[in-house]
Amino acid sequence: MTERVFVDTNVFVYGRDTRDPGKQSRAAAWLEYLWREQAGRTSVQALSEYYVTVTRKLAPGLTPAEAWDDVRSLFAWRPCPVDVSLLERGREIGSRYKLAWWDGLIVAAAEAQDCNLLLSEDLQDGGVYGSVTVRSPFALEVNEGAARYATAATAASRHPLRGRPRRAPAATLRRP
Repeated sequence: MTERVFVDTNVFVYGRDTRDPGKQSRAAAWLEYLWREQAGRTSVQALSEYYVTVTRKLAPGLTPAEAWDDVRSLFAWRPCPVDVSLLERGREIGSRYKLAWWDGLIVAAAEAQDCNLLLSEDLQDGGVYGSVTVRSPFALEVNEGAARYATAATAASRHPLRGRPRRAPAATLRRP
């Protein structure tokens, strides 16, 4: 079974952005793979950010109807809702790892959906936030897949983690 992969806003945007063909191609390859494997996950927050970005900030942008069609199709990925528990967990993660508010919410949503891999260009490539490893879709090949980021369940520590996230060991970042 293919592991679930959480996709942040910027991956969806690059999939539609014709100004950088290299990034557009890589984002499109990731999205195609995740659709095929039925492994993609996202959040209501990411979909909202996508809609605003492609209709107001992207040049040339999408019409509201085109953007809404994209958002509606991504409902199949069962986007994580923004609710009180996600806000609380996002705040905890943001405080623990010194992340911006929105980034803490994205990591919390990935965690809530049992995604060990978070594709994002906005966070440190290789950063590990609890059970979630962040990788840039432009540094990680699609054929490396998500299975490499599956983790075994570990006993929860009674002591809070401190400091910046650790980088994943190089051996886990490359295919043997």
